[in-house]
Amino acid sequence: MRRNRLRELLQADQPSVGTHIHSSWPTIIELVGHSGMFDYVEFVGEYAPYDLYALENIGRAIDLFPHMSGMMKIEQEPRTYLTIRSIGSGIQNVLFADPRTKEDVEECVRAVKAEAPHSRGRHGVGMRRDVGFVMEPGTPAFVQALADAVIALMIEKETAVENLESLLSVPGVDMVQFGPADYSMSLGLVGQFTHPRVREAEKYVIETALKMGIAPRAEISRPDEAARYLDMGVKHFCIGTDVSVLFQWFREAGGAMNGVLKREAPHGGEIAKSGYGQ
Repeated sequence: MRRNRLRELLQADQPSVGTHIHSSWPTIIELVGHSGMFDYVEFVGEYAPYDLYALENIGRAIDLFPHMSGMMKIEQEPRTYLTIRSIGSGIQNVLFADPRTKEDVEECVRAVKAEAPHSRGRHGVGMRRDVGFVMEPGTPAFVQALADAVIALMIEKETAVENLESLLSVPGVDMVQFGPADYSMSLGLVGQFTHPRVREAEKYVIETALKMGIAPRAEISRPDEAARYLDMGVKHFCIGTDVSVLFQWFREAGGAMNGVLKREAPHGGEIAKSGYGQ
């Protein structure tokens, strides 16, 4: 079975850095790996289109880089099916979107852990990529790999924040991530990601996670956004998203080029105020 870089860093109490991708094109993951700068890549399956062949190709691309592991963000339903298929494809770690109750979290953990007396999971033996199809299904190494899978939770709704200690008390939870967009919407503060109530909830999530021995993670767009979280004790980060990086480049470089040509941007686009690369 393959080593799990993210699990190793958590066990050593060392920082970790990941990045988000929406594209299921394996080449994007290869580019992340070739950079040599990331410990894991998170496929944001909650938002992106994909099929089961795409998941296997994502797993194959990650396998090219021993220094890197994978994570998949799983939507609310069907949690168990998607978890088993993502791990079975070779994406070793899972981020669960929108658990709201202790029972939700217990279901998430069971979807990852092996169906064995000591782990009490629901993840059975299968002839899938993670075990070499026919090489290691049902072996002790397979059970251990499931035990090593990092289980992360998105805390996104008001009820999840209110029930936070109960959610984080479930054995098997390793990491927690606050979601300001959904949380602000659940309060009726749509789009107000930095509203004092939202920031207060985020701080509470981070402080509670640290108190309970759970690793908080922050999602940021730029390295200069890390300082606020470092001051709160966060040392796990997932930075950037492929679609956002591309959009920013299109806007800045396209705007600068239209400025060089001294013409209006087509279709009402905004001309960048400073040239690309400055």
